[in-house]
Amino acid sequence: MQLSRPLVIAPGIWLWPQALDRTQQKELLHDVLSAAQHAPFLRPTMPRSGKPFSVEQTNLGSLGWVSDRSGYRYQKSNPASGAQWPAIPARLLAVWQAALPDAPDPQCCLVNFYRAGARMGLHQDRDEAATDVPVLSVSLGDDALFRIGGTTRTAPTRSLKLRSGDMLAFGGIARLAFHGVDRIVPGTSDLLEAGGRLNLTLRRVTHGAHKKDARSGD
Repeated sequence: MQLSRPLVIAPGIWLWPQALDRTQQKELLHDVLSAAQHAPFLRPTMPRSGKPFSVEQTNLGSLGWVSDRSGYRYQKSNPASGAQWPAIPARLLAVWQAALPDAPDPQCCLVNFYRAGARMGLHQDRDEAATDVPVLSVSLGDDALFRIGGTTRTAPTRSLKLRSGDMLAFGGIARLAFHGVDRIVPGTSDLLEAGGRLNLTLRRVTHGAHKKDARSGD
């Protein structure tokens, strides 16, 4: 898979608009939904309070990110079934390798399903040891208003409209940037039969031998 040079949104934040064409989006959606049949979407809950998220989630890969009253963590098995998470599809690994050719392979793909009205508050991806490896996000389905700021909650933020087929990565000085989804825009894509948006977030969790990411100093 070949990608054009990304747009540099800010130091450490790179956007590939419409990186995946319609056919590639459909193929990737099929792969992800097929894998998710072995780990159906669940609505996680917040630590301590037990308040449910507005998004539904599942995981692909050797590790999965989970949230419940015990806290946030990565684990090898699905807490609902005890089974290992399904593997990350080969097409999705090819996307990662095209975008981040010098990074070690991802260990987790967190799949967030946003129905109408779902959102994700500002947060940091900081449960991983490998914070030297960028996070890669792939959008499928309805447009999302994505917000990203700095490494403190009070830092200024900027808003981006992410469309189906867009890819976004953040690493280097932006790896721990606060980010979230303000809302999705229903009806802006017909990729998902019932509407909504899938966000595929690929992460490396543990340290692994790899070359320095060529973009980590951008």
